[in-house]
Amino acid sequence: MPIVEGDRCTFLYQGEASEVHLVHQIFGLPGRIPLRRLHGTDLWYLVLELPDGSRIEYQLEVSRDGRSERINDPLNPRLAHSPLGSSSVCYARGYEVPGWALPDPESRPGSLTGLTVPSRALRRTCRVTLYLPARFRRAARYPLLIVHDGGDYLQYAAAKTVLDNLIHRLDVAETIVAFVYPGDRLTEYANSAAHARYLTAELLPRLEEELPLARVPSARCLMGASFGAVASLSAAFRYPGVFGSLLLQSGSFVFTDIGHDHGGGPAFEPVVRFVNRYRAAPRHVADQVFVSCGVYEPLIVRNRSMVPTFEAAGMTVRYVEARDGHSWENWRDRLQAGLSWIFPGPQKFYYE
Repeated sequence: MPIVEGDRCTFLYQGEASEVHLVHQIFGLPGRIPLRRLHGTDLWYLVLELPDGSRIEYQLEVSRDGRSERINDPLNPRLAHSPLGSSSVCYARGYEVPGWALPDPESRPGSLTGLTVPSRALRRTCRVTLYLPARFRRAARYPLLIVHDGGDYLQYAAAKTVLDNLIHRLDVAETIVAFVYPGDRLTEYANSAAHARYLTAELLPRLEEELPLARVPSARCLMGASFGAVASLSAAFRYPGVFGSLLLQSGSFVFTDIGHDHGGGPAFEPVVRFVNRYRAAPRHVADQVFVSCGVYEPLIVRNRSMVPTFEAAGMTVRYVEARDGHSWENWRDRLQAGLSWIFPGPQKFYYE
């Protein structure tokens, strides 16, 4: 389950209940859609029409004896995971997990090592996980990718597997990747001057001191999803020209064109002020910007709106959207398009 027949996806639940709802986060549909009970049985069903290529995460809300419980679909073995827990997944007709997102015994594995960076800017010791490509050599000069929410990209978006495969298949250049971890995420990633200073004045010099990196902007990229995308743009805004590329996924680019009701809550206040200011006076902060977003997430309108803003600043933009939501597997599925555009293989950067 669900049963997929053309664009019709049939969800089922079997069990005694007073009500059963499909709970999801598909922008444009009611958040809770009732299942109907087949008369005289304990079988509940819902037929939902989903466009080709759709991927949605959902749960079932089962009500009985005046109480409601949200559960993963007991008839569906597919699960998606995130820091908030797990959800069931429906693959509509035409969706497939990309082959490069799955373990491939033919791909030579890169290595992961830990690093700690004392930060005066953030007033804490910062954890970093470094990815070195399988054929790493000190005689080379490598591009650098810095990834916000690094632990989540590794755990929930299969980032190491993706890098191993894309580099092995020559889709992406051999790249050194620094996966960074936030402290207070909603503070550090919401247009924080301290976080931007940490990235550019503390982390980057440390990495360039210890690793054979190509020390030019064109070989540096900042990447992040949701608030991590805001942090990437904010850091590039505060230090324009340091990073040649940005990879922004489902950015929380909340803004207001009129009034002050942005709907995001207090955590978004510094984000809204930053995005409003940037939209009013776009600045060239990087040469290339890759933007991706899911059409089923509320942020789709915000991300579409940022594309002409970036272009107005003279930056080259590639924009990709998918029939998916605000989820780690959506962001995983867009990595090939983003990374192969920013650091295309099989070129090898700056050999001595």
